[in-house]
Amino acid sequence: MNIQAFLSEKISVAMCAAGAPADSEPLVRQSAKVQFGDYQANGVMGAAKKMGIPPRQLAEKILEKLDITDVADKVEIAGPGFINIFLSPQWVAKQAEDALADEHLNVTPVEPQTIVIDYSSPNVAKQMHVGHLRSTIIGDASARTLSFLGHNVIRANHLGDWGTQFGMLIAYLEKKQNENAADMALSDLEEFYREAKKHYDEDEVFAERARNYVVKLQSGDEYCRTMWRKLVDITMQQNQVTYQRLNVTLTEDDIMGESLYNPMLAGIVADLKAKGLAVESEGATVVFLDEYKNKEGEPMGVIVQKKDGGYLYTTTDIACAKYRHETLHADRVLYYIDSRQHQHLMQAWTIVRKAGYIPDSMSLEHHMFGMMLGKDGRPFKTRSGGTIRLTDLLDEAQERARALIAEKNPDMDKDELNNVARVVGIGAVKYADLSKNRTTDYIFDWELMLSFEGNTAPYMQYAYTRVASIFKRAEIDENALTQPIALTQSHERQLALRLVQFDETIMQVSREGTPHVMCAYLYDLAQAFSGFYENCPILSAEDENTRQSRLKLARLTARTLKQGLDTLGIETVDRM
Repeated sequence: MNIQAFLSEKISVAMCAAGAPADSEPLVRQSAKVQFGDYQANGVMGAAKKMGIPPRQLAEKILEKLDITDVADKVEIAGPGFINIFLSPQWVAKQAEDALADEHLNVTPVEPQTIVIDYSSPNVAKQMHVGHLRSTIIGDASARTLSFLGHNVIRANHLGDWGTQFGMLIAYLEKKQNENAADMALSDLEEFYREAKKHYDEDEVFAERARNYVVKLQSGDEYCRTMWRKLVDITMQQNQVTYQRLNVTLTEDDIMGESLYNPMLAGIVADLKAKGLAVESEGATVVFLDEYKNKEGEPMGVIVQKKDGGYLYTTTDIACAKYRHETLHADRVLYYIDSRQHQHLMQAWTIVRKAGYIPDSMSLEHHMFGMMLGKDGRPFKTRSGGTIRLTDLLDEAQERARALIAEKNPDMDKDELNNVARVVGIGAVKYADLSKNRTTDYIFDWELMLSFEGNTAPYMQYAYTRVASIFKRAEIDENALTQPIALTQSHERQLALRLVQFDETIMQVSREGTPHVMCAYLYDLAQAFSGFYENCPILSAEDENTRQSRLKLARLTARTLKQGLDTLGIETVDRM
């Protein structure tokens, strides 16, 4: 159950009954401090101002009309007109029981939507590097969260698989095959790309062939299409290995490359012209947007077709939005693309809306993110200043985790050690990123991310193993826990309340695409369990009823931690 939504509904009804304007928001929030109760309604001041009466007077009227006696022990007015709500322990215990009995932790059912999530977006014939990490893992956390809630999620890996560079790559692949290097798996894609570029720059005959191949590829030549397909397949086979290591849910079925939209581009440009949105300007086709002004204060021109007939990313992004409406029937599209692309996307979407390619009801959202920085505050690079390949970063994470785990568990057998090192190492890299607000840059720091203290993956994974081990140690059959949850101690109540706030946490993440909110919740939950564990004996509780109640709270904690980490794409182990 979503307690925040439930209380908001109750207070809204009471506000209307007390004479507040119909559009008054109750503004119900979790209280920051225990003395202010569990929840606070902060909307009285705004409503009272509209009505021209003192806020406390309105608050008193609302309390007269508010019907939550079965939910709250106490409701009080504080300060100028805040309403503080203290939930009843019996009601909180009932919510915890309901969450434990339900495989989805009693999360409120949603009205399913079709949601397209655009994320990862690597390039063909290039290795994935650290610059792809944020889009890939934040987008995947969003996809997992929305899928868990029951939405129809379409993952869209917008692959950079089109453009003039493909003539050069096809010509170079042909050259390598002619030299009997056909078994080459393009194992070093970066090297392949560099060599192709070198030939293009230094060999005029090669460059001419490459330029011809671009034209042939774009006009559907079968030989060029076959060679192009080979480049795409080899690249994506390698990327798929990285996705699997990262525990990311993308598969080859989710690839929607730039090439997919290519057949639509000529028709879109012609249509924009016919609608009077696009005009000829210095040989190019341009859409002038009043919404964006240049330095001279004139409408900004957005090119949709170059003088030479070539199309731009904007044209592709217009086609992309149109396709997602017409073919995928999306209600919402979430783009996980870095913040530097914001104006570009906004311009493309302004054109999409003006042209009427999507309905007003379809939501286009740029869930932008900042950059990963080194300790020097600059974009994260190798010591020599080169780009860090994602696979090298993950190798190092596993090695560092392996050394840490081996030090703590010298007797752990090799296979288990390797598995725990993989789960902890990969989890640490992901969690360090996901636990930061995506809109900001963050500093990449090995020591912090692999620490067993603080808001880190190792701390969270260890918290889970600690809870799971209680059941292992006592050899308890969970089905034998027949006594109800009873919250008599403050630490029990605090833990249970945090557990039943999972619903409103996951709803916020699903609305805003902010996995750091889930990380903060899980860290808080792990700390609440720690306080409960230290102050409320579980296996040695004073009586059987208390023992069973506390075991149920521990079981719900383990399930909630595991489910929360799963929405982030972070695995757990039973022993660390």
